[in-house]
Order: sequence, then structure tokens, then C-alpha cells
Amino acid sequence: MQWIDRMNDAVGYIERHLTDEIDYEQLARLACCSSYHFQRMFAYMAGVGLAEYIRRRKMSLAAADLQLGGVKIIDVAAKYGYQSPTAFNRAFQSVHGVAPSALKSEGVKLKSYPPITFLITIKGAEEMNYRIETSPAFRVVGVSQKMSNVVEENFRDVPLLWQRVSTDGTLQKLAARMSAEPKGVLGVCGCGEKDQWRYYIAVASNEPAGEFEACIVPACTWAIFPGSGVCPRAIQELEQRIVTQWLPASGFEYADGPDIELYLSPDPQHAEFEVWVPVKKRN
Repeated sequence: MQWIDRMNDAVGYIERHLTDEIDYEQLARLACCSSYHFQRMFAYMAGVGLAEYIRRRKMSLAAADLQLGGVKIIDVAAKYGYQSPTAFNRAFQSVHGVAPSALKSEGVKLKSYPPITFLITIKGAEEMNYRIETSPAFRVVGVSQKMSNVVEENFRDVPLLWQRVSTDGTLQKLAARMSAEPKGVLGVCGCGEKDQWRYYIAVASNEPAGEFEACIVPACTWAIFPGSGVCPRAIQELEQRIVTQWLPASGFEYADGPDIELYLSPDPQHAEFEVWVPVKKRN
């Protein structure tokens, strides 16, 4: 229950600061994890990304304010952190499907998104296979791109990076440099400084980096989950199950480290893979 309470504390913080700037780092501190891992947990548990959830809550309240009358659209926009009326119009229409000015007419259909509350739900007894391993730091070489600090944007951009490296010969070049454990092609999420998240497609290697970049994956304790299926859907479904089913009842919580996808077979239509989650025992 403590883990769920932390997530609800974070939601409470959001509600208290919908007219202020919401500090993602503070949300992470309330949930006792990194901002990166908090956003991933939130997206998988809530079924909507954190930035989109906050936008929906602000626009729900903004619509209520405008319906009461006696306020200017530009003032409501400023109240919820939009300095540009154009940006507010765009956000409002993305949620409600109509412009704020439409509320001058009666009968306009709007949408209301209430605050989320996280609960423990007992689901089916489908098993989840995993193992706990502690490994020393290891070096990877590969290609990377900067990750957005809005995690749901990465759900769109990372598959595009995979598509590029799988068609331009990069994967074959990387495979030739594989010389250390773990064997396979790695997707390393969040490797780097806290304010410079990067996603690496790489292999474990002691060879010179050459045309590629090098990164050190820190020593860590990992919860490792095997999976198979059509990627990226199968791996995203497994990651969701880890967050919503395994993590709350496991006695573990996220540690400060990158998430890793280890691909053991090259065919994305019949992929064999592992998901490595950095963990520590819950206090």
C-alpha cells in the first residue's frame, strides 16, 4: 500500500498546483524514484501520459471557469499557465474538440476528466517469470539520440530510431563489435546525466567505439523479465505488466539506473527479448 500511497501523493501535488508550474522532479521525489521512472510508471498505470493527464485536468477546470461566465478567455489561459492565447486555444480544442469561444453558446458538448486515484486491483493469476541479478558496470557502444523529458514523446520517437538503424546497416555493424556480456542488441533508456537522458541502441563491447558512441551502464541490481512476440507492442505490454502487476507487490521499487531492453533475436515479428528493470528493496 505504501507504493500506491506515494503515487496518490504525487497526484495530490498535481491537483494543488494546476495553476502553477508543476515540478516533475518533485513528483518523482514524492514517488521515491527518478522523474524518468515516475513518468513511465504513471503512463502505464493511468493509461495516459503525465503531460496529457495534466493538460486534461487543466482544460477540465478551464472549461468550468469559462462556463461560469464573467471571465475573459485570456485571463483563464494565464491562470492555467498559458501565456499565449493561441497555445491555450490549441490545448482546449485538443481536449474538448471546440474552441473556448464556443462556450458563449448553450448546449456545447464538453469533456470532464476527474482526478485519478490509484488503487490496488486484483487481476488474474497469470504468471510472470523473472529473476533478480546483480551485475557490475559494463560498457556499451552504439548510436543514441536525446530523449525528451516528456516520456510519452519517446514512445513515438524511439521506434523511429529503431526503424532507421535496422534499415541503414547500423545493426550489422554493431553486431560485429559485440564482445562482452550481455550478448544481444540493447535498447538502453536513460543512460547519461539526469538532465540529458539518451536512448542507446547498442551492444556490450570492449572494442574501440570507432564511429559509434560509448556509454557505461552502471552496476545495478536488475529484475529481469523474459518475453516474446511482435515488437514494439509485445515489449510495451510486458513493461506495462511489470509496472502495474509485479512492482506493487514485489517488495522492490525503482532504483536509479537505466531501463534495458535486451533483444536476443533479430526478427521483430518473432522477437525474443528481456526487459531489465533497475530495482532496490523497498524501505
